[in-house]
Amino acid sequence: MKITQVKENKKQYIELLLLADEQEGMIDKYLMRGDMFVLDDHGVQAECVVTNEGNGVYELKNIAVWPEAQRKGYGRALVEFAFSHYPDLRTMFVGTGDVPGTLGFYHKCGFFESHRVKNFFTDNYDHVMIEDGVQLVDMVYLKKTR
Repeated sequence: MKITQVKENKKQYIELLLLADEQEGMIDKYLMRGDMFVLDDHGVQAECVVTNEGNGVYELKNIAVWPEAQRKGYGRALVEFAFSHYPDLRTMFVGTGDVPGTLGFYHKCGFFESHRVKNFFTDNYDHVMIEDGVQLVDMVYLKKTR
């Protein structure tokens, strides 16, 4: 298993990016300013995009694992890599939908709930967002600190 940074042609991974954020226009808002990392284990299995928000604060904007590669530790490996990659990191945030399985994943990675942005998904996406049978409305922000 190898994790490498992608500095050019990040859109070559658009299909994988869209698994975590299904509207390309939203991805475009952070993709170029973020650091992208891919996890390769006999082929690219997962990716993440992290943005530097300043003053030791980073945000995990996108993390996705191919469905057939899920539950093999790739997502957790990317989270741990991203958290340890930045020497000045004090806090990492991640925003997600209010879905038990996703929230459980982040809790297992050491994140805890920080705050919510009301109606984020209904106000910012051009279609109804459904994850694991749940309509996404509010963005739940979680954080992990050092």
